[in-house]
Amino acid sequence: MSASSPLFNTFARIPLRFERGEGVWLVTDKGERYLDFAAGVAVNSLGHAHPHLVEALKDQAERLWHVSNLYEVAGQEKLAERLTAETFADKVFFNNSGAEALETAIKTARRYHFAKGHPEKIDIITFEGAFHGRTLATIAAGGQAKYMEGFGPKAPGFVQIPAGDIDLLKETIGETTAALMIEPIQGEGGVRSVDKAFLKALREICDEQGLLLIFDEVQTGVGRTGTLFAYQQTGVTPDIMAIAKGIGGGFPVGACLASDEAASGMVPGVHGTTFGGNPLAMAVGNAVLDVVLEEGFLAHVREMGLLFRQGLAELKDRYPDVIEEIRGEGLMVGVKAKVPAGELAAAMRDEKLLSVPAGDNVVRLLPPLTVSDDEVREGLARLSRAAAKLSPARSA
Repeated sequence: MSASSPLFNTFARIPLRFERGEGVWLVTDKGERYLDFAAGVAVNSLGHAHPHLVEALKDQAERLWHVSNLYEVAGQEKLAERLTAETFADKVFFNNSGAEALETAIKTARRYHFAKGHPEKIDIITFEGAFHGRTLATIAAGGQAKYMEGFGPKAPGFVQIPAGDIDLLKETIGETTAALMIEPIQGEGGVRSVDKAFLKALREICDEQGLLLIFDEVQTGVGRTGTLFAYQQTGVTPDIMAIAKGIGGGFPVGACLASDEAASGMVPGVHGTTFGGNPLAMAVGNAVLDVVLEEGFLAHVREMGLLFRQGLAELKDRYPDVIEEIRGEGLMVGVKAKVPAGELAAAMRDEKLLSVPAGDNVVRLLPPLTVSDDEVREGLARLSRAAAKLSPARSA
């Protein structure tokens, strides 16, 4: 992007312009085809131009776009009923993004204690390596200094500690603690899975001390890890859950899910949204679930995830000077590099394979959930060529 661009200079954009997509492929304005294992940062859950999503959006666009939440929106009821039927939740609040979903989760937890006569309970304990969004509240929740620098005082009410230290957690909990908030697998933090025993301990502590447990499933949700939501693999049920990304398949959709009890403080007038839950978004969200909830779909995700990680393990053995570790579940995969992760991502891009950077020197591979075994193998072949170019042993 040139210095004279009218856009805010907040993105170090890669000089590629895509003009159309077809499943797991993207095509540039020059006609070059890229294998998209970035999926819009885990957003394009069903790939590009999925016919069922296109049909749903076009049909709704011809009828009604927006009315606001002053009125009932039929698609909201349908999508909320489906989400609650498939999860622990009883209530759903729709918005437009992951950060908004997390804001709603935070407000829901604080409002719960306020309604119970404990307005002092506002603190949310989060865990190092987290990423919860880019609003003033969610950057404070994430706790990473690089995202907070220059934006004034840190928003109060967030305390961060290392994950895994139960004793420290118990010491940190105080009279003002409202909730614990965690990603079951840290995405931006480097595709790091949280130990299931630790998650179970969080649930027990919340139950013992009257706290709420919030899961951030913005990136892990809607089939990405091989089950509809990652918490379903842990044996732990949260009280509140934030989702976004995959539920819209590329259309901006977010939601906060909660149990009846956790949502009991959210009464008319305490929270709102202008665009959230609009008819277009609800039509697409329902269309995504039509596909993801089809018999065999999640099994396919698990099969492709296993095939992918097996292939990556072989590449790790072949290029030990380039690849240090393979992480993740389902089709949420992280490659921890021994070379700078940016160099590995660039080498992959030279092979027309797209990826996503993450923390801890990790490159994320997040293919659409519709990826085929042939496309997984093609991705592995391209990654192999990229690694070979970076391998000192191969270039010696």
